[in-house]
Amino acid sequence: METWKFAIASIRSHKMRSFLTMLGIIIGVAAVVLIIAFGDGMNRAFTKNLGSAQQNVQINYSTIKSKDGSGIVTSQELFDAESELLGTSLPPQPEVAENQVADLLNIPGVTKYLVSNSTTATITYESKDVKGASVTGISPSYFKAQKYQVIAGRSLVTADYEQFARVVLLDKTLANKLFTNPENALNQLIKIQGNNYRIMGVFDYDKNDITAQYQYPNGQLLMTNTQLAAEFSVPEIQSIIVGVEDVERSLEIGSAAARRLTALVRPAQGEYQVMDVSDQLANIQQQLGVFQMVIGSIAGISLLVGGIGVMNIMLVSVTERTREIGLRKALGATRRNILTQFLVESVVLTLIGGFIGLAISYGVVFLIGDSLNAAFGGPPVISMQSVIGSTLFSISIGVIFGLLPASKASKLNPIEALRYE
Repeated sequence: METWKFAIASIRSHKMRSFLTMLGIIIGVAAVVLIIAFGDGMNRAFTKNLGSAQQNVQINYSTIKSKDGSGIVTSQELFDAESELLGTSLPPQPEVAENQVADLLNIPGVTKYLVSNSTTATITYESKDVKGASVTGISPSYFKAQKYQVIAGRSLVTADYEQFARVVLLDKTLANKLFTNPENALNQLIKIQGNNYRIMGVFDYDKNDITAQYQYPNGQLLMTNTQLAAEFSVPEIQSIIVGVEDVERSLEIGSAAARRLTALVRPAQGEYQVMDVSDQLANIQQQLGVFQMVIGSIAGISLLVGGIGVMNIMLVSVTERTREIGLRKALGATRRNILTQFLVESVVLTLIGGFIGLAISYGVVFLIGDSLNAAFGGPPVISMQSVIGSTLFSISIGVIFGLLPASKASKLNPIEALRYE
């Protein structure tokens, strides 16, 4: 305990010098912890997003069948299939009746189904135009299942479907482009392909759904899928989603639903399929891992420089305290006592620097965590492993870079040390 008191007293007697010595450790630890926290936050966000997507399984039509007939394809297989068909004329997507989709509810594990159709169009309000906006026609249960949030006005209701009403909802992006803010958009008339539509509500996406946030750069407009089919010459059902009860079996249940739909619709070519997103998740995790390793290595250089600074200042301290060391040895201090004293001083120096760096990391996460959550779909996460790892790493740097100065101090001849001017 006395050794630790001596170490703290020595650091306090040279506050500015000690702080400048710790600066490299502080910056290095803060940078490494933050990089790991940002990477973990993004990784959890992607995992959560893809995991929640698996609870609502998308069924897609493809002219090329899956290799084993299971109706399951990976993103790479889908990309390869689309590359093969590039430049060729494709048969039209087969028409699907809603009663055929409703039949999927008989499959064990399927809890619901949603259908939609879509197109792109130019949205006009007075002299303002938004080109390339996504126009999506949705079934009654689609809005709730996709976790969209109405931030102004109301959602689509049963009467809108029954009356083929020309009413729409805008997303926040589109509302801001045309009306500056969502409240100004309510009850206004916009024009799409020469027809007027009344805006009944404005919605926003779930903040954790990072896919939706970047999927519609020009904004998205929602209307009933029956209205979209009637006025835009698109099939009433283009996209099919089934909800599954057990996320762990989503691929199995989705495959059964895709095969059942293929058997019901009997397309002339191809089949209905579901996508296995595990390869996407693995690819994202690998890229994040490489990013963390590269940036972490750069931040590690700061720790190396900080360690060299610790070694330098401890060598200076040994020189300054040569007479003190000689006196302690003359009074009976062993070589081990001197070695331990200077080693503990080095460890205390790096440990304090590590704690300050950790505190800075927590401060940064507290200040900008919400902004990063909105940008990446997940806040940075400082895990207990990072806290323990940074503490042990700080101690290791103190031991490694303090060993040489401590060894030099312990080997001093007490007679020569007492004569040192």
